[in-house]
Amino acid sequence: MKLVCFDDYRLGVLTDPSALVDITPVVHDAAQGDPRLLINGVIEKFAQHRGRIEQTVAGGKVIPLESVKLRPPVPRPGNIDCMAVNYVEEMIPTPPPINGFHKSPNAVIGSGETMVLPDVPATIFEGEAELAVVIGKRADKVKAADAMNYVFGYVNFIDGSARELPPPGNTFYQVKSRETFAPIGPYLVTADEIADPHKLQVRLSVNGIVKQDFSTADMANKIPRCIEWVSSIHHLDPGDIIATGTNHGGLNPFMDGDVVELEIQGLGQLKISIRDDLKRTWARETRLERHRKKLPAITPQLSGKYAKAPAQ
Repeated sequence: MKLVCFDDYRLGVLTDPSALVDITPVVHDAAQGDPRLLINGVIEKFAQHRGRIEQTVAGGKVIPLESVKLRPPVPRPGNIDCMAVNYVEEMIPTPPPINGFHKSPNAVIGSGETMVLPDVPATIFEGEAELAVVIGKRADKVKAADAMNYVFGYVNFIDGSARELPPPGNTFYQVKSRETFAPIGPYLVTADEIADPHKLQVRLSVNGIVKQDFSTADMANKIPRCIEWVSSIHHLDPGDIIATGTNHGGLNPFMDGDVVELEIQGLGQLKISIRDDLKRTWARETRLERHRKKLPAITPQLSGKYAKAPAQ
C-alpha cells in the first residue's frame, strides 16, 4: 500500500501513479488534534484500520494526483535518526563502524517543495540520497533478529547538509537540522511491498543529470543493526524515521534553481527545487570526481557571499 498525505493533511492511498482515494473519513479517529499527526496514529493502529482502508480504496472516488497538493507522507515524525557514513564505497572501502545523529523533525518538507539554502558560511550545500525506514510500533532496546518486525514501511529521503560551519568540530546539529533540509516522499510504501530493502537501486539527479547511483546492497550496517543501535539509545515511536545513509561518491553542490529528483526502486520519485537568495555557485563536481583527481572532497565556492579570494 502507498500512503499519501495531501492538501490539509488528509490521508489517501495511491491507486495508480496518477490517482488516489481519500481514506480520511475511515481513519479520522486514529488521532485527534493536529492533522499532521494522523498518519502516526494510523501507523500505530494499522491492523485495526487496514480492512476499512482496503474497502474504501476498492469502492472510493478516484482523485487525480495533479489536482491535490502533496504533503510529506509523515509530516511530524517524533524522531529522525540518520546513519552517518554507512556505505562501503570507493572512497570508504572498509566497512565503517555504526554512527549517527539526530535531525530536527522541523526540517521536513514534501515532494514539490523547496529546500532553502540559508545565509550561513557553509563551504558547500549538499543533499544525500537515502532510503528511510518508518517505524511501525514502539521500539525499545530491540534486538537485530527481531528488528524488521518493527518496520512499517519505507520512503525516499534527502539529507540536506550545510557543510563545515564554524566553529570547527562536531557541528552536525547546525549542519543537518536547518529548515527544509529533510525532504521526504512522495508517499510512504508499506513494508510488504518491498521484498528486500537491501537490494534497491538509488538514483538522485540534479537538473536531469544522474549524480548518485548506488545500491542499498552496499549498506555497511544493515537496517536491523540500525534499529537495534538507535533503539538502544532512545525508544522509537510509530512514525519515527531512520535514514540509512548514502554512498558519498555522487555528492555534489546544490545551487539556486536546481531541480533535484530522487527515485528509489518501488518508492516513487521525490522531486524538490533549490532556492538560494544569495545565488552562490560551485563547480559541478562530485566528491568521487575530486577524489580521483586527488583533490579535497569539498569543491571550493566560486562566487557569491562567503566565496574566498583565490590565493595569490
